[in-house]
Amino acid sequence: MKKTELQITGMHCASCAANINKTLDNLKQVKEANVNFSTAKATIMHSNKITNKQLIKKVESLGFKASIAQGNAFEKQAKQQKKEIKHYRNTFLFSLIFAIPAFIIGMIFMWFNINIPYNDYILWFLATPIQFGVGYQFYKGTWNAIKSKTANMDSLIALGTTAAYLFSVYAVLFNPSLGQYFETSAILITLVVMGRWFEAIAKGKTSDAIKKLMNLAPKTATVKRKGKYIQVPVEQIKLGDIIIVKPGERIPVDGLVLSGHSTVNESMITGESIPIEKKKGDKVISATINKHGTLTFKATAVGANTTLAQIIKLIDEAQGQKAPIQRFADTISGYFVPTVIAIALITFISWTLFFGKPISFALITAVAVLVIACPCALGLATPTAIMVGSGKGARKGILIKGGEALETAHKLKYIIFDKTGTITKGEPEVTDITGKSTLKIAASLEKTSEHPLAEAIVKKSKTFFKTTAFKAIPGHGITAKIKSKQYWLGNRRLMKRNKVNITKYEKQITKLESQGKTVMILADKKVIGLIAVADTIRKTSPRAIKQLKELGLKVYMITGDNEKTAKAIAKKAGINNVFAEVLPKDKANYVKKLQRKGKVAMIGDGINDAIALAQADIGIAMGSGTDVAMETGNIVLMKNDLLDVPRSIKLSKQTMSKIKQNMFWALFYNSMGIPIAAGVLYPFTGWLLSPIIAAGAMALSSVSVVTNSLLLKGKKL
Repeated sequence: MKKTELQITGMHCASCAANINKTLDNLKQVKEANVNFSTAKATIMHSNKITNKQLIKKVESLGFKASIAQGNAFEKQAKQQKKEIKHYRNTFLFSLIFAIPAFIIGMIFMWFNINIPYNDYILWFLATPIQFGVGYQFYKGTWNAIKSKTANMDSLIALGTTAAYLFSVYAVLFNPSLGQYFETSAILITLVVMGRWFEAIAKGKTSDAIKKLMNLAPKTATVKRKGKYIQVPVEQIKLGDIIIVKPGERIPVDGLVLSGHSTVNESMITGESIPIEKKKGDKVISATINKHGTLTFKATAVGANTTLAQIIKLIDEAQGQKAPIQRFADTISGYFVPTVIAIALITFISWTLFFGKPISFALITAVAVLVIACPCALGLATPTAIMVGSGKGARKGILIKGGEALETAHKLKYIIFDKTGTITKGEPEVTDITGKSTLKIAASLEKTSEHPLAEAIVKKSKTFFKTTAFKAIPGHGITAKIKSKQYWLGNRRLMKRNKVNITKYEKQITKLESQGKTVMILADKKVIGLIAVADTIRKTSPRAIKQLKELGLKVYMITGDNEKTAKAIAKKAGINNVFAEVLPKDKANYVKKLQRKGKVAMIGDGINDAIALAQADIGIAMGSGTDVAMETGNIVLMKNDLLDVPRSIKLSKQTMSKIKQNMFWALFYNSMGIPIAAGVLYPFTGWLLSPIIAAGAMALSSVSVVTNSLLLKGKKL
């Protein structure tokens, strides 16, 4: 089997993606096709019997443009997205110029019984550019749908507005007493285009995560060439090159340390808040920040093989694997549109052939059927509920990026939490102190230190001794004098080096370490005390996890920490299921495993979580996390409060409930109105539903849908 990725332009809704998907899936040579609307890409698994040119030709036969995706061509994609946003913005503004006066003349003036000369002809003039200029995209979408033997929202919009427009033309020219509906078609098209503009803006944000990741990598590096260190572009680094990085610089590529000692901030890749010590033989990762010392290392992975490049690729693939959501309204329209057309035709033929009514009578009933079936309420049912729901979430500090998250969150079965910065605060704190003067002495020693744990100890103490002869001992700890007395603060190796016996404290040290804490030993000639530092869990973590369990979800924790440390943290938070010692690139695989059983949410804050956030059905990012995690996530918790996770799920359930209610009312009006519009009551009562009343019923259904959505504001989370 062969894998081909196509970049597709011209898709303007999820239905377009679904139509292309269906057409490609129907090809015998294609095993599986996945067309993603948000990334504008198609991933196709196919045999060698069909060429890339044939695949492109098939897509282009549906009215779209396609080309082979050129690796990580993100800049090209970003330009295309900007162009699309600009197109919809300009189209909407153009439409608005004609729609506003049409609304004033056709509706407001009518309400106040204000008549102006040539009223109908002015409205005809105003509606025509919108109907055939702005509305061309809907006719094109309808034609594409017909070619793939399906129907979508474009079909409904094109049919409804065209029926209203053509009937209005007929009425103005031949029977003014019938009334016209030019403003109806003009306003409907304008509002739909506005919705597509907002959708294009939201879609454009999907590539922001990747763009920010790409900006993390430095542009140049100091490389040894012919015995001298020179600045070269990162693209020119080769495997085996010797590279030097000074304090404060980003590491350009993956490598192995040859000499030097430093601490490296890897939080942008691993999510771990505490910088990692690096010495000869240790690995360094591209885009991480060298903090204090100078490191010389050998390049072991360059270009597309670096950790950063692999993460970018995995995020792109994970986003591409998400099948586009086929809106409920589009699903209904697949059956609804052909049914409405059939009813309108049957109505017209029946009145003329079987009941002997004049063509004008039959036309009025057929148009009434199409007008009452106009998709105003059906089109508003989902977006209005999502707008109210997402607005409510924003006021609570829960940022929901688009309707997909709201539509999916209520179906979740599994929740996976990252540990550092998510379950925990992401900042080291002093947790345990033994010995009478341990804290004050330790803080006095650490006040001069640049070690990442020093800040936590210094922050804990309020008073300090004056120190002299401070010295940092790489990989061991620190030493300094208070008055004339020498003190040491560090690990077991430092104590052994200075012949300090710690046998008496070994059991206590091991116990603290088993709880996921970093233990430092303070001594002069003998041990004075112990001080333990750890990344502590958030206060709300246990309550949030308890609430999630009450909602029927299974909760997991995932971390790169060793199993003993991971289980200690998980136990405090109330989590029974733990994935420990997981590499950043493998986190998405654990998400995939659970996805085979049900919908999965991933909650994290670091770049190491971004792949899993993209892979999960719902990615939830902490507001204090990296920009990349926030951009990749579907939901952002701005207050960094894990209690907002169960609130998000409750909000999703409430929103989906409103969407279903809205769909019911939208379809109820249509199902009740269409038979009446077709004239089923006429033989018995002599009463016929005119297009004016049909338009009123259509408007009423829209009002009921919007009102019902607004009631969501009053629901408690």
